[in-house]
Amino acid sequence: MPERFELLLNDTPHALCLLAAEELQAYLKEQKSWSHNFGLTQASENEGTIIGKMFGVLVVKTKKDEVGYLTAFSGKLAGGNHHPTFVPPVFDSLTENSFLNEGMAELSRINQQIEQLEELKPAAYEEEIVRLKNLRKNNSMALQQELFNSYHFLNGEGEEKSLNEIFKDAFYKNPPSGAGECAGPKLLQYAFQQKMRPIALAEFWWGQSPKSNFWKHGHFYPCCREKCEPILAHMLKGIDKE
Repeated sequence: MPERFELLLNDTPHALCLLAAEELQAYLKEQKSWSHNFGLTQASENEGTIIGKMFGVLVVKTKKDEVGYLTAFSGKLAGGNHHPTFVPPVFDSLTENSFLNEGMAELSRINQQIEQLEELKPAAYEEEIVRLKNLRKNNSMALQQELFNSYHFLNGEGEEKSLNEIFKDAFYKNPPSGAGECAGPKLLQYAFQQKMRPIALAEFWWGQSPKSNFWKHGHFYPCCREKCEPILAHMLKGIDKE
């Protein structure tokens, strides 16, 4: 057992995280509960786009001093947020009739209006096209801010902050797209909610790499700086760590 909480150091996970990751990887190879195309087998046309994923394991200790581990995936898996074995998202944006779904539907409606007017091309519609584009931009920005304000993260001292508050405190202009969806914050959030003490955290890539060869199947990587560093700086407050 480590004396202090450990993140991934020098590309080598703590031994307990390595054991947990090996079990999770065996599960990913064998499970039949959901279907996701990681690009690891001969893909067929109906398997959808190849999307590799970052997975995380967090070794924890419960209030009863039992040691175990939690698992999470980055973003969505097989088109969903909830799957057996994995912790839930910090905020579920896929619920039916959510503000996000309604907001995206409104943006699609505005896009259709713009496309229809641009196809007609008369000069009389230019002012209306400009108005609709400004409306689309303002709606998109407002929707993004509402989404960021819906993510709330706990820390080791029991303090809770929204995504916007965290990035503002870290002197960022705005959180980047997808912030709060990574495996590390999901794992810590669930552990704090369940009154578990974090022991060690590690994340690994599973599947083909998108666009570049940076991500390699089965390799461990530290938490990303752009999206996770400000969040983890908040969440690990009050945690004795390496």
